[in-house]
Amino acid sequence: MTAERKRLLFLALAGLALTAVMQAVFDDYLRTMACFVGIFIILAASLNFTNGFAGLFSLGHPAFMAIGGYVAALLTFNPEMKPLFLPDLPEWLMSLHLPFLPALLAGGAAAALTATVVGAAVLRLRGHYLAVATMGFLIIVQVLITNMEPYTRGPLGLNGLDALTDLWWVYAWVLVTLYACWKIKFSSYGRMLQSVRENELAAACLGTNLFHARLAALVIGAFFAGVAGGLWGHLVTALTPVSFSLALAFSIVVMVVVGGTGSITGAVVGAVIFSCITELFRPLEENYSVYGVGEILMALVLILILVYRPQGIFGSREPDWLAPQTNRS
Repeated sequence: MTAERKRLLFLALAGLALTAVMQAVFDDYLRTMACFVGIFIILAASLNFTNGFAGLFSLGHPAFMAIGGYVAALLTFNPEMKPLFLPDLPEWLMSLHLPFLPALLAGGAAAALTATVVGAAVLRLRGHYLAVATMGFLIIVQVLITNMEPYTRGPLGLNGLDALTDLWWVYAWVLVTLYACWKIKFSSYGRMLQSVRENELAAACLGTNLFHARLAALVIGAFFAGVAGGLWGHLVTALTPVSFSLALAFSIVVMVVVGGTGSITGAVVGAVIFSCITELFRPLEENYSVYGVGEILMALVLILILVYRPQGIFGSREPDWLAPQTNRS
């Protein structure tokens, strides 16, 4: 076994041990908060595929999350409850009831398929044009969810979902997401993505198909965002169109930028920091009606990072003790 595999195996076992400790020691509130932290780690790491590795500035991540969440919810919804909440569903969908894992995979696949279609239309754009286009996609998805009442209950949202998400589900997917990120970053495909990010002209001169590289990065990131949406829906047991807003997109982008665009470790650290900040300020907001303090602090930290350390905490690197010896970037 190589040294790199030993390190990854050690980290995986450490993660499983930490999950077991949290499951045994934490009360229900802290377990729920730990689940939210894990889901944000999945979202930040998956956004790194698009924003970090390929250098595409996308704001559409919550849209993929919403698609995955609603698909998983429809597939796991109790068939006895569907006639009450969703009486206009097609017959085949009314009786369909899948276990949690196939539903999550179906949600991720639906998000990835949508990303293929959307990416074919918008990935020829660059910079702020692409950011605006993906923001438009997010708004379109929100409007569709609001108006597709036979499938989504519109503004009322889907509630009464089974509480299937727990620490083991969340951190199992955290491990899968981080392992996929790691293997791709230090593979020839990851090198190709980073070359596209650093210098498109040079990458094209070396024979890289820029469009296919960008599309693959968007699709992979969308798959994990869809899975995160399914975990989210079955954690809070409800889904509404406003759950997947531009504010959520901003929060995920902040986690990636502050941690370091292109750094897997940075995405994890950014997700943990900002999930904790938001939760720490929640009592202050509720007791003194000063809502939005956590978001304001996030914005201030983002501004300071952009001014004094624009590459983020880790830049695009991983810690030296963790990165493969043949590749420290």
